Amino acid sequence: MKYQYSTKVPVSNTDPVGDLLRAAANPDIISFAGGLPAPELFPVEQVQEAANQVFQEKGMTALQYGSSKGTPELIKVVADRLAIDGIQADTEHIMISTGSQQVIDLTGKLFLNEGDTVIVEKPTYLCALDVFKSYGANLVSVEMDEDGMKMDQLEKALTDHPETKLLYTIPSFQNPTGRTMSLERRKKLALLAAEYDFIVLEDNPYGAVRFEGTPLPAIKSFDQTGHVIYTSTFSKILAPGLRLGWVVAPKELIEKYMVMKQSADLHSDVLSQYIVAKFFENNDIESHVAKITALYKERKDLMVDAIVKYFPKTVTYSRPEGGMFIWIEVPGITDTQKLSDYCIKNDVAFVPGEPFYCDEIVPGTFRLNYSNMSPEQIDIGMKRLGEAIEKILTEG
Repeated sequence: MKYQYSTKVPVSNTDPVGDLLRAAANPDIISFAGGLPAPELFPVEQVQEAANQVFQEKGMTALQYGSSKGTPELIKVVADRLAIDGIQADTEHIMISTGSQQVIDLTGKLFLNEGDTVIVEKPTYLCALDVFKSYGANLVSVEMDEDGMKMDQLEKALTDHPETKLLYTIPSFQNPTGRTMSLERRKKLALLAAEYDFIVLEDNPYGAVRFEGTPLPAIKSFDQTGHVIYTSTFSKILAPGLRLGWVVAPKELIEKYMVMKQSADLHSDVLSQYIVAKFFENNDIESHVAKITALYKERKDLMVDAIVKYFPKTVTYSRPEGGMFIWIEVPGITDTQKLSDYCIKNDVAFVPGEPFYCDEIVPGTFRLNYSNMSPEQIDIGMKRLGEAIEKILTEG
């Protein structure tokens, strides 16, 4: 049978996310590809204890259908955490989601019609690009530097595209570059959103994992007009397998998000919500995050040292103050996929830069993840990667 797919289904069968997850799952490959947390830091015993308590105290409730908004217990946990980012929000402004990835999708469903303009960072999170493309968005990218999206270029993009409906940003330890938007640019972005009347979707999955520099308030904390929607997740501070995140928005929008969510999955996993809430009740989450942060800093430093040691001196790289990623640019490489294919054959993996761009691709760029590999694997894998870069550059 010849299947008649909708226009939302990609024509190409390429699957960069699937490819990187398969590479990450192959025990023979040293993978710097997937954005995977360090599994040895998953608090397995504490989560198991929380689960046992939930079953004892409210097992029947936890196994029943629940509210699209989320359990009150977990919403309270989120409300308390928001203060860390300078956000004051009561429970009416919060909805629990099936990871922050669902918030990106629901935001597209909520706001985007075919042809609507969405502004993104260049480069940006590839799965967000996939979502916006699926809703037929006209994607416009804005250059970044080490302080995040350039506001002068953003203003030019807004002047060229006054119809812009949505801007997507990861201001803290951005995926894929690891860069952080400065305080001044955060304030400016909130002002521009009000001036040009567009929605900002602020995605903050990595912000809690800061190992250098000064913590910065969320863009949402400067929002006086309801133009900024904020989303984050428990995936990086607890465990991604629980698939829980949240969205913060004006009450009117939360009600709309709930309607959109009902048609997607009714509600996020109720049992997981109760377990996470109980985990927070029983444990010092800041102590747990401190362990994650210390390990990631150690591994980031090892990776940077390995770049200096094994890579050609012409290579440039980002210097993240937190999060999970380093962005590499190799002048002289025109086909990053060729480099990637060669590396896979030599048992090391990264994510080529191409899927992170919505328009003109910067050649020779790729993303490295440092959170998931041991110190020994980082050194061995980076040596292999350095040798591969030298080979591809020599071959032309």
